[in-house]
Amino acid sequence: MSKYIGPVCKLCRREGVKLFLKGEKCYTDKCPLERRPYPPGQHGRVPKKMSDYAIRLREKQKAKRIYWVLERQFKRYFEMAERMKGHTGENLLRILESRLDNIVYRMGFAVSRRDARQLVHHGHILVNGKRVDIPSYLVKPGDVIEVAPESKQLERVQNAVALAQRRGVPEWLEVDFDQLKGVVRSLPTRDQIPEDIQENLIVEFYSK
Repeated sequence: MSKYIGPVCKLCRREGVKLFLKGEKCYTDKCPLERRPYPPGQHGRVPKKMSDYAIRLREKQKAKRIYWVLERQFKRYFEMAERMKGHTGENLLRILESRLDNIVYRMGFAVSRRDARQLVHHGHILVNGKRVDIPSYLVKPGDVIEVAPESKQLERVQNAVALAQRRGVPEWLEVDFDQLKGVVRSLPTRDQIPEDIQENLIVEFYSK
């Protein structure tokens, strides 16, 4: 996913839902999915009946694209989720939510997960006072996430904060927008994850 260089709005149209890959544009009527709510391509308007396999595949692809991860990474997370206690699908979503780039996005320091990935990779984010430049770093409850002091005045960060203050922050995170610092209070429960993902279909896909 990190190597995808095509138009990201086409991914939203392919999956039929907003993946929020373009930040503020996704919340306006300029969103291509609002104007063309059908898959891209010359046959996009033609209704197609999908097989059971295709339905499960599309759900897996949707989740992978929402969290902006590669296929190999996604498969590894699924295998981790299988080894954990509890429901595999819910475990998978918690692992994805605990990625550092997702936490940076959820806290409102970036306008999208794609933007958050770049912020982390370029060294703009600190975890417990130490610079971490690995977007896939898995954050734990109690970890303190903040924008590096020299990066707090970046226009992209300020724009993201303004958007986040309108959008709101999940209750499992605590954020101080004045200090651009937040704390992971806990990992989210399934009902605290707003993404429209049917994780049971992903489990079925990998179980075949």
